[in-house]
Amino acid sequence: MELGDVHSFDLTPAEAIRLQEALRARVRLSGDIGEISLVAGADASYEKGSDEIHAVVVALGYPDLTVVERVSASTETSFPYIPGLLTFREGPALIEAFRRLRSEPDVVFFDGQGIAHPRGLGIASHMGILLDRPTVGVAKSLLSGTATEPGPGMGSTAPILRDGETIGMTVRTKEKTKPVYVSVGHRITLSTAVDLVLATSRGYRLPEPTRQAHLFANTVRREGSGEGRQTTLLSGGG
Repeated sequence: MELGDVHSFDLTPAEAIRLQEALRARVRLSGDIGEISLVAGADASYEKGSDEIHAVVVALGYPDLTVVERVSASTETSFPYIPGLLTFREGPALIEAFRRLRSEPDVVFFDGQGIAHPRGLGIASHMGILLDRPTVGVAKSLLSGTATEPGPGMGSTAPILRDGETIGMTVRTKEKTKPVYVSVGHRITLSTAVDLVLATSRGYRLPEPTRQAHLFANTVRREGSGEGRQTTLLSGGG
């Protein structure tokens, strides 16, 4: 993928917070994503106590969700683990992985928050700005706001509220399974983001893009090569 200018990640936590607050104004909560033929999931993994970050991107055809391409990149980071600032720890490896991707996904799903974040700029929103394409945050836990439990059936939803504003949705992707927390990353509406999460769910709690990314990230971490690599599974990845 071609990326434009990417800001420095060599920041102190205080500088990172100021950058988040500045970037928040650039997030777009709507957009016409047009016809979708390719989606992607992104995730990062690392051993507890380690500063080596293993980031991956998995591209899948849509709507069949066949894996088209998988890429990974491993980098060392000096940024500490601080909830709410994980993009500054995982971002450099993710950026390198996206640069290795030959496919051009129409929408990217991230294992983390979009605007449902204390400063309105979780990893899906932050990376969406840097990638300049539609992104969706699909988190396994709530970071900001309050949410009621959705109904027990697959497809049930309930709003995530903060100060009376809806900043995301809890979404039941599998019957009688814990919901996920969906929020807008960038250049997409919340309703479209929820629809895509459900459309890409295949009987697991995580939608297929982030599930495949999670599985691949764990594989790369276990191998622990420390080297970026690319694996193209099928030709015609875009």
